[in-house]
Amino acid sequence: MRMSIVKFWVLLGVVVLGIVLTACSGSKDEKVFRIAGIPDQNASTLAQKYDSLTSYLSRELDVTVEFVPTVDYAATVVAFKRGDIQMAWFGGLTGVQARLAAPGSVAIAQRPRDAAFHSKFIVRSGLEVDSLQDLAGLAFTFGSESSTSGHLMPRHFLLEAGVDPKTDFEGLANFSGSHDKTWALVESGAFQAGVLNEAVWDKAVEEGRVDTSKVREFFVTPAYFDYNWTARGDLDAEFGDGFADKVRDALLAMDGDEQDVLDLFSTDSFIASDNDNYRAIQDVAESLGIIQN
Repeated sequence: MRMSIVKFWVLLGVVVLGIVLTACSGSKDEKVFRIAGIPDQNASTLAQKYDSLTSYLSRELDVTVEFVPTVDYAATVVAFKRGDIQMAWFGGLTGVQARLAAPGSVAIAQRPRDAAFHSKFIVRSGLEVDSLQDLAGLAFTFGSESSTSGHLMPRHFLLEAGVDPKTDFEGLANFSGSHDKTWALVESGAFQAGVLNEAVWDKAVEEGRVDTSKVREFFVTPAYFDYNWTARGDLDAEFGDGFADKVRDALLAMDGDEQDVLDLFSTDSFIASDNDNYRAIQDVAESLGIIQN
């Protein structure tokens, strides 16, 4: 009788161990959909934005969705190339770079405003600056070197206006690293002028975070395509047939019920996009030598 009890407990232990090992094995093999976004604003803003989004996508896709923070724009592209992330919120330029680095990747969604996006040039109040040509001789800051709205397109429009950022500013142009740092540097007087993403500037002014007695906008660029969600081309192979379509559909389905998330992206919705929308961005980047032919 005692032997039977011993055998029972041994058998029970084996069964429990098997259950534990199976559970551990299942969690280890669980597919995790990892997303990222270029760090174009401060870390706390980005954390709030992506925490809300990952919760929504996890429900809609029925998989675990994780946000992977990156240190700068280039690191986001590298992580995408290596497959450390499967989808990212890129600017126009970084999206092009990512899709070239990971062939088969696709721009799947954008905000309506990204079809006609703009950069805004700002200057210290009190300076007689009303055109791009008036920037010659001033201390100037761009955003990130890899930013579409904070560097690539502004550089393009400056050159069209006859202002060469390499020679016409006071000293070398600065790169702030993010849009919110750009307006803060000009407001503080560290630089006399700069350029940044219209959405970041408009929101900061609307929320009263900018001292408009110290800094003002004076020029808005012509329109161009900018931000986009780009997904790797191997999503279906990694997560199952139709997963890429589910991701796109989940983004496009966001509406008033997810307005708190959409507000963090300064939009009311996402719309479909494709790689062709960003051909002009690639052409400009190639003409400036930022992307090699």
